[in-house]
Amino acid sequence: MDDESNLQDKDVNAVLAQESSKLCHILSNQSQSVIMLLYQRMVNDDGWQNKQASSSSNAGSSADLVKALLDYYRSANAAKCRNFLQSVCMLCEDIPMHLEARLMSVACSEYEQIWSFSTASANVNLLLSRWKRLTDRLVKAVELDRVWVNFRNVNRGRDRPDQTPASADRGFNSAEPDGDYGFSESKVTMETFLRGCKGKVTFLVGQAGSGKTLLMSCLGQQWANGLGPFPASYLLVFLEFRQLNQLSRSLSLSELLFQHYLPSNRGSNAEKAIVDCLLSNPEKSCWVLDGYDEFLWKIKKHRMPRDVLNLEEPLPVADLISGLLTRQLLPGSTVVVTCRARDIVDFYNLSDKVGELLEWDQNEIKEYVHHFFGVEDRAIGVEATKLLLSSQHLLAMSSLPALCNICCICLKHLLLKDRNASYRSAEDEQRGKSTKKTPQTKEMDTQVVEKDKGTDREENETENAQHSGEREGSQDLTMRTANGEFNFSASSARVPSTLTQVYLTAVAAFLSRLPDQGGGDNRPKAARSSLSMLSTFVQYPSELWELSQVAWKGVEEGKILFMKEDVPETILQLLVKSGLFSQVELRCHDGTLVNAYSFIHLTVQEFLAALRIMTSHKVSDAQLKKRFSLKTRWTTKSDQKTPFTDSLYLYVCGLASPNCTQVLVEVARASGVKGVQNWVQKRQDLVLRLLRPLCHSNTLTGPKLLQLCNCIQESQDYELAQQALRARPTLELRNFRLVPNDIDALAFVVNSAADQAVGLDFGACSMEPECLDALSRCQCIHFLSFHSRKYNDKFAEKLSCILPGFPNLRKLEFSGASLTAAGAKSLASGLQKCCNITEINLSDNNLQDDGFGHVVELFTKLPNLSSVKLGRNNSSLQALNCIVEKMGSCLNILQVYADGVKEVVVTFSKESDAYHLLFFSLLNQKWNKLEMQNLVKSLVNCPALSVLDFISLFWDHMDGSTANNNVSLFSLSLDDSCSSVESLVMLVALLSDCPLVIGLNIRLQNPVQASLVFAGGTENPSSEISKTLCLSCCKLVPAHLERVWQSLRTTSGLTQLNLSSNCLGDKGLKKLLDILPHLDKIQEINASNNDLSMEGAVMLAGALCSHNHLTQVQISHEGKGQVILQFNPEKRYKLFLKNFQEFLNSKNLFFLNSKLFNVSYLLFSEIKQQTKTFRYSDFIEKGTMCNKRHIISPPEMFIVLSWSVSVSCRLSHFFFREENIQMLLQILQQGVQLSYLDLSGNQLGDAGVKSLVDFLPNLQISCFVNVSNNGLSQQGLLDVVSTLHSSSDASAVEVRKPQSVNLKPSTLNLFFFFWSLFTSVRNCSLQRDHLIRLAEIVSNCPSLSKIEFENNLLQSEWIEGFFNMFQPRQTACSVSFEESWFKAEQAVDLLRHFLLCSPQSLVDRAAAVEQKASMCSTTQRFPSLKELDFSLDILDIEEHQFLCSLLPLLPNLTSLRLDEIGKAAGQTEADRMLDLLTVMEGNKQIEEIGLDGWRMSEGGIQQLTHFLPDWKELKIICLSKNFMGDTAGERLLDALKSCIHMRELHLSSNDLGDLTAARMSLVLPSLTHLTVLDISENHLGRDGAAALSTAIRSLKKLTQINLTSVGTSELSLVAASLAECPLIQDVGLGWNRCGDDVALQLSGLLPFCPKLVRIDLECNLIGVSGVETLVKASWTCPSLQVIRLWKNRVPLNEQQRLMLKDRRLTFSST
Repeated sequence: MDDESNLQDKDVNAVLAQESSKLCHILSNQSQSVIMLLYQRMVNDDGWQNKQASSSSNAGSSADLVKALLDYYRSANAAKCRNFLQSVCMLCEDIPMHLEARLMSVACSEYEQIWSFSTASANVNLLLSRWKRLTDRLVKAVELDRVWVNFRNVNRGRDRPDQTPASADRGFNSAEPDGDYGFSESKVTMETFLRGCKGKVTFLVGQAGSGKTLLMSCLGQQWANGLGPFPASYLLVFLEFRQLNQLSRSLSLSELLFQHYLPSNRGSNAEKAIVDCLLSNPEKSCWVLDGYDEFLWKIKKHRMPRDVLNLEEPLPVADLISGLLTRQLLPGSTVVVTCRARDIVDFYNLSDKVGELLEWDQNEIKEYVHHFFGVEDRAIGVEATKLLLSSQHLLAMSSLPALCNICCICLKHLLLKDRNASYRSAEDEQRGKSTKKTPQTKEMDTQVVEKDKGTDREENETENAQHSGEREGSQDLTMRTANGEFNFSASSARVPSTLTQVYLTAVAAFLSRLPDQGGGDNRPKAARSSLSMLSTFVQYPSELWELSQVAWKGVEEGKILFMKEDVPETILQLLVKSGLFSQVELRCHDGTLVNAYSFIHLTVQEFLAALRIMTSHKVSDAQLKKRFSLKTRWTTKSDQKTPFTDSLYLYVCGLASPNCTQVLVEVARASGVKGVQNWVQKRQDLVLRLLRPLCHSNTLTGPKLLQLCNCIQESQDYELAQQALRARPTLELRNFRLVPNDIDALAFVVNSAADQAVGLDFGACSMEPECLDALSRCQCIHFLSFHSRKYNDKFAEKLSCILPGFPNLRKLEFSGASLTAAGAKSLASGLQKCCNITEINLSDNNLQDDGFGHVVELFTKLPNLSSVKLGRNNSSLQALNCIVEKMGSCLNILQVYADGVKEVVVTFSKESDAYHLLFFSLLNQKWNKLEMQNLVKSLVNCPALSVLDFISLFWDHMDGSTANNNVSLFSLSLDDSCSSVESLVMLVALLSDCPLVIGLNIRLQNPVQASLVFAGGTENPSSEISKTLCLSCCKLVPAHLERVWQSLRTTSGLTQLNLSSNCLGDKGLKKLLDILPHLDKIQEINASNNDLSMEGAVMLAGALCSHNHLTQVQISHEGKGQVILQFNPEKRYKLFLKNFQEFLNSKNLFFLNSKLFNVSYLLFSEIKQQTKTFRYSDFIEKGTMCNKRHIISPPEMFIVLSWSVSVSCRLSHFFFREENIQMLLQILQQGVQLSYLDLSGNQLGDAGVKSLVDFLPNLQISCFVNVSNNGLSQQGLLDVVSTLHSSSDASAVEVRKPQSVNLKPSTLNLFFFFWSLFTSVRNCSLQRDHLIRLAEIVSNCPSLSKIEFENNLLQSEWIEGFFNMFQPRQTACSVSFEESWFKAEQAVDLLRHFLLCSPQSLVDRAAAVEQKASMCSTTQRFPSLKELDFSLDILDIEEHQFLCSLLPLLPNLTSLRLDEIGKAAGQTEADRMLDLLTVMEGNKQIEEIGLDGWRMSEGGIQQLTHFLPDWKELKIICLSKNFMGDTAGERLLDALKSCIHMRELHLSSNDLGDLTAARMSLVLPSLTHLTVLDISENHLGRDGAAALSTAIRSLKKLTQINLTSVGTSELSLVAASLAECPLIQDVGLGWNRCGDDVALQLSGLLPFCPKLVRIDLECNLIGVSGVETLVKASWTCPSLQVIRLWKNRVPLNEQQRLMLKDRRLTFSST
């Protein structure tokens, strides 16, 4: 019967006839296109055309067409019938497998061969045996329909996440892009994922241990059984990359199949026929390529074949794989590749489908634990589950199947150890209770003991060669209660606290399976449980050492598979018996099978390699550093390929923890390390030292920062965590996936902050809900931010549950997200319990009006709220109405600012009951008239409203109701509502018509501005209210003024009038002056930039004399610039003329003089005289009432006198002749009291300067004389210097630049002289004779204290000659020389000569080492030395010791400078500090000590404070760059209390904070002589700034304060406190992000600080308004020279405008 069937199978027509009924049914179910295609082929056949046409030839029904097909081919020849059957098999779907096999067997003889090969027992047996080997002791069955895969549609573009949609096209249901790949995600089962893989290149990615190999083996098993997604008719080839690694030579495809995959005995012809059939039917083959992460080679693009491969030519195995992937080999075949996620970048643009195995969730983990422990161990299983879920590390590991098995073994080990300890404890207690028992009781006890022993023995002798899926059984592992029920408690079992300790416990658990080699455990019962892990390591120290060596060698060589010869036999047996090694089969190059071994998981190998690093002296420090680097989560194609997980450095950090020290000692002792305890400690310290620079780095990316947090957590070092937070108070994480373990590491670091404000900023980071559970452990968070469309309402709902758990939370940002009203409601419910929160930012979401309502309800529930941002939330005017309605009940609202759809900000005051202005700004809103009127009604009902700011709002819509009804309104802005002069006149009338309007500001040029200011509820009658009117930039002409005056006809109380930047001219000015008598309360009129001429200036001069209250007129730039009239009843008449050129000729000047008959104060500023014939002295004679003439020029030479008067005279660049200067001096002699006289730039020459110098005793000059740029020669210089001898009032002479001399007063901020005279000569080409003459002159000066020579091109012999001639009368005189040609040898020679002449001071600036011995020996000969300066030197040990021996020999030493000196090798800063201070103990007259840059930290400061109380004469101390924290700072300040003469305190570049500032408020008031305070580059906060301001108020002699980069922008109180320091000269507040509030406080400070010279505000956030405030106030401080404003919020055009207004402003970096 069978034979007949086989014969019939060979007859293709007979087979077709037999199977016609089945084929008819199959064909009828196919699509119409398939039927028509087959039918068309039949119609085109010659045989059909020769037949007579029948009815079926016409297009009929599908059934008719199918019948026609079958009828025709049943009678056709065999070849046509065979082609028809082949076409049916290729085109039709759902053909039963057995039918398809039969049809193809008769249709294609080649296919019969491949079918026999693919279904051969060898291939099936291979796959089945593989499956059986892997699942031998599998805990949990593999079910493809219960394995979940993240199915990703490939995005072949180059877009990177976050692909966040804009708010306009809000796509809240859009898929979330992953941080590592550009894919969109959806969750499907493994079975569904594989179902659509036919004919595609599919990648399945997953972590090591996620089960990829097991799943692919399951796929092979299903195929072998005729099941699964791939039909049995397919050829399925299962290749492992670890097997392909063994193929080093080139080979062809057939060699790969028949020699290395499935060796066969077929002949070459049969094999060739199979390969040919594969090539002709590639779509019938499926290639599973498992474990690309283990492949030794990397598939790179340049290796991808471009042409069709020659299959007969041997190729490298990597090229064969490339051919399959690039479709150059077997196009249309199915290819499935498994790899890790980081490897997917190697296959860019090659994959058709990508899926990622999802990690197990908690339910799947619980299910696995239940299966692992089974029914018999259910009690232990329950406790194990509790322990596992309580540990974040165990839970994270258990999300991977392989690691979950390791965790179960680890937990079982812990619980059994705890159970055994409980048993022994119970036995000991039972023996102690009674010594008399019944025989039955004794027998039962004996049985229990024997049973326990048997259980232990059974556990130790259990077969250990098990796979990662094994489960051990145990009997009687629980204890029975009295009623026979099982009871077990694992509360005493200690869960490891770090990942490293988990692996230590796991290794101990595996080793505990080995037979006991050490006999019983005789330790006390209390020590057995606590030392169980350590005892295991003590029992196998040498084995562990060799085991770690195997692992380390594999890591070094990139090897994860070990052959038998790679591992010592004893270690191999230990590994296999303990279960740490798993066995695999490898087919060698010759086709033979051999056993290979690998660790049960890659992380176990990496952990043991880390153990090797930390315990072996053969691993050098350099090798450790090489392996120690943070890994990023971003994968690039340039990354080196490795099979490992890059976790080794993490385990190294964990082993550096003190908890692991004893284990390391035991293992290291087996390696033969000498001094093992110290060696291990040094190795651990090295790891911590490697972490410290990373903690201080502020350039780490988010992934590396997270890795750093994991390392710190593993090390359990809280000091490292604090250092990391000090470098970056806000941890920013962007665009990568976060898991709960990551958040747990962040929590460890954040919680170490104590009182430090810490922020977490998450931007587009994917997070599971469990991450927020872990986030709740971050108790020290001050700032929390989420930015991404990934964060939606569900996320917000989860977040709201944990928000109340953050007691220190101050700021929350949930912006740029997908939050709706529902999410806002959830957040509001959580936020209302956060009483300390101050800032909320919910901008750029989709809250809409309902969401606004939920947020507004928070306003009255959060007492500390300072601002809420709600911009870009698709809201309407109704949302703003919600806020307006809330303003009535929420009294602490300070400002509401809404700018169209861009921004909505609500600002709150700190105290709700304090009086404050309420601002309401609505700008660029889209609304209609009805909406506007409704809003106005709401505003009228808001009694607290003070300032309204409306943009694009028409005044007539308001109907005046707001202005008339709201008595508390302060300001109303109507920008874009006033566009013409007519509108302007209408608004001006409000000053008369509306009693509460007290101010009007209009600008008609872009940007157009119009604002009203109201009285704000004042009870004074309107006649007593001062009013202001500003009509700047309105293009007003004289005719317009008439209309303006008519509108102001009944206005009284106008005090400020601004008509600047118009077109009034002289005619308009005349109209203005005509109405002055009607402006009885006017205080200031600004008519600047109105194109006035000299005629206008003359008119103003006349008005100055005729108008009773006009007291001051300022005119600049020939009347085209500033023109300001000021009124004051005190009648102190002044006229300021600035930057007049062509108009200020002799005629105009004398004409002005005739008008100014009663002017008491005249100032000419920056006048450039054009003619040489002008006699300025005549003007001085005629203006006898004038006592000040002021012309500014760059000062370069001054003769300085000792006292100070405010009157001054500056006459610069007039080119005076000798007779002019004589006449001028005669005039000045006539009782004129001058503060200074400036005659610079007049080309006086030596004779003119000599005449002036000789005449000085007859002049009453209190401060200085400037004669710079007067063509002075060197001889003239000497004549000037001689004034030190001839004039007893002269105090200093300064000379700098060739042919220019500067004689200026002693200024603290430049030279720091306090008691005597000073001479400075700089950049002058002096000759030998000049130097000798100068020595003679200064020798006769009775009070000379200091002489400086700098860059004067002097020779060494000339300097020695100066020393020989110099015989100073003043013993405290010092001399210094600086020349560019000075070298070490010349410096030492000159120093020796200098000391022979004047042994008072020694300054050494980094002299060469070989010169120091000579210098020091010279120094030792002069015990009267008072100053010693070794700053910037590098002292070796001998020089340091010599310095220590030298200091006791200098009893008169008052100044010691040791700044930035290099430390001696082998010494710490504290040691050096102690050495130097110890030898100075007896020197109690020290006045100055400089120790900058010593980095002495706490230890050195502690030594220093022991000596400070004895140094009662100390005046200057410099301790910058010393790593001082608050503890050291407080100790230092306490010690300085006794230094009552302290003048300068330098503490910059340290780590001082609020505690030190608080101590300053207590200590600094006692230091009444303090003049300089420098605490720049520290870390103050708001409280510290407040405390510092308290301290500053008591420093009445303070002249310089430097607060650059102090860590806080809240310096308003500090700026205000400087008003109590009348001598302040230099204020540094740069790099603090200060705003306009600080500028406002400084402007109020200027009138109270007459000596202020410099204000440094660079790199802040000061805007144009702040700068203008400073400019306006700077006129009250004439001594001010510069205000530095580099890097502030001032546009370039505004910078230029402001600098033209006041040239003391500088916006450059220099």
